[in-house]
Amino acid sequence: MAKMLPISFFNRPSEIVAKELIGKVLVYKKDGKMFRYVINETEAYVSAEDEACHAFKGRTKRTEVLYESPGTIYMYLIYGMYWMLNIVTLAKGVPAAVLIRGMDKFDGPGKLTRHLAITGEFNTLLLGIKTGLWVEEGETNVKIVATPRIGIDYAGEPWKSAPLRFVRDPRTKNES
Repeated sequence: MAKMLPISFFNRPSEIVAKELIGKVLVYKKDGKMFRYVINETEAYVSAEDEACHAFKGRTKRTEVLYESPGTIYMYLIYGMYWMLNIVTLAKGVPAAVLIRGMDKFDGPGKLTRHLAITGEFNTLLLGIKTGLWVEEGETNVKIVATPRIGIDYAGEPWKSAPLRFVRDPRTKNES
């Protein structure tokens, strides 16, 4: 077993965490089985000022989890059918998170949660062995490309075009 990332890893700005999660391994333990997938795409949602962040319109029952401690899981449902897996970043009280957009062969955040059967039951839980969902060290020397986030046309500038989506460069060699 690789080393689990400490919660302190997530107590940093979202854009740094999102970038450094590329190449790390998401681990899911269910029914005694371990599933490990390399994270290859993330998006950062940096603060309540970020017009694409759910906290932009204020603190609500839905967004309360964004104000929790770093390493807290934030799950929300889109289109009534896709769960989105996010990890809260920064200090408690500051709304920010990273969306896990892709892993290994699962391009798209809804596909990965559907495949793993990760649902809203994880919302507000802290990453860790007790929860059954955590992140471990992974590959090193991963080349990363930064692009604008996907599906946030409603956000104004500079948020709409900010390079806060991080994708593993497909030419990167596995050097774990």
